[in-house]
Amino acid sequence: MVRQIYLLCLMVWVGSVQALDVKLTPDREFVEVIHKNKLIKIQRIQDQDHVLEGGFAKTSRKCPPFCIQPMDAGEGVKTIAQLELFDFMENELLDGKGLIIDARTPAWWKRGTIPGSVNIPFTIFSLDIDDPQLIDVMKTLGAKRRGDVGGFSRAMEEMGLMGGDQKNDEWDFTSAKKLVLWCNGMWCGQSPRAIKGLLELGYPASKLLYYRGGMQVWQTLGLTVTVPE
Repeated sequence: MVRQIYLLCLMVWVGSVQALDVKLTPDREFVEVIHKNKLIKIQRIQDQDHVLEGGFAKTSRKCPPFCIQPMDAGEGVKTIAQLELFDFMENELLDGKGLIIDARTPAWWKRGTIPGSVNIPFTIFSLDIDDPQLIDVMKTLGAKRRGDVGGFSRAMEEMGLMGGDQKNDEWDFTSAKKLVLWCNGMWCGQSPRAIKGLLELGYPASKLLYYRGGMQVWQTLGLTVTVPE
């Protein structure tokens, strides 16, 4: 359904596309995503005299809590930049196989987010495993809560059989979506904490991506920001 909406909107726009002076790459002018059932074009600000203002223009914040984050958010979790995020938008996100998660608190989300993102605050992934809010979120991510697992089945899974690398005692991640998690940038610990929480729940590291640049780098590059209604 998402791909159908995308293609329909693209047909409407195709006749009105104008060449941009400030592109994403030499051969890519923009990326389009569905955000809240609307097609949004992600491109860079065309005013070449534009400068960054506001909170994301700051270069100094008290640490802690605003400490520089490691390049790696967790063992086996890949760190990506903007071009990889664009590819994710046009593939996994569009096909419904992936989600982009704004892991910041709702107050930050309301100020503006990366188009195509959903807001799931990092604190969710630290809730008790039986908390209904966590269970609902995990369901959204495609993880299934498991019931009683027989000793033989679990032993086979722990040997790497029966899809055991995608399961644990509590969750089945076989159909879980691939996720990109981000927050405010290299000084923000919210998405790394979300990733840590997901890993502790057993979410496969191979299905987690960390966009370390976050909102600060996104805005530094003059990329489209959408303000939730």
